[in-house]
Amino acid sequence: MTVAVETGQWQLDADASTVALKHRTMWGLVTVKGAFGVVGGGGEVRPDGTVTGAVTLDAASLDTKNAKRDTHLRSADFFDVEKHPEITFEVRGVETGADAAAQVDGQLTVRGVSRPVSVPVRLTREGADAVTLAAEFTVDRADFDMGWNQLGMLRGLTAVAGSLRFTRVPGGVQES
Repeated sequence: MTVAVETGQWQLDADASTVALKHRTMWGLVTVKGAFGVVGGGGEVRPDGTVTGAVTLDAASLDTKNAKRDTHLRSADFFDVEKHPEITFEVRGVETGADAAAQVDGQLTVRGVSRPVSVPVRLTREGADAVTLAAEFTVDRADFDMGWNQLGMLRGLTAVAGSLRFTRVPGGVQES
């Protein structure tokens, strides 16, 4: 990024981070929105500038403000949380750009299915001991074996948006 992020270990601040999704349903007439209540992760910025890390979501923590829909989303038709309780994004590489922007390449795993995903991110706040990244991207749920689509109601891609705040780990040791 055009602004240098300090080397060392970084821990996701779950209280200051959000990951949400939205998808058009009912033949494109209704947008369903939801947010994951449990988000975790961390990473490392190495002296050579390479970045490693992961973000983990508790799939059962998705809340769309509709209990019946949330129960269905947790079922085998969608996230199948009994068999696959976590959604993970593992960072494989970062390509920096201008204006505090970067492209983060990684592996997204949903329902036990892993796919490469490239996510554009922006550094929205920075300091010596904390950074906040904003990310927005789309995924095709069919790529992750979520093909349920009664009467063709679900069309298009699912939009994912995140605001992730990372804090420097004192002494370089991440919390579990």
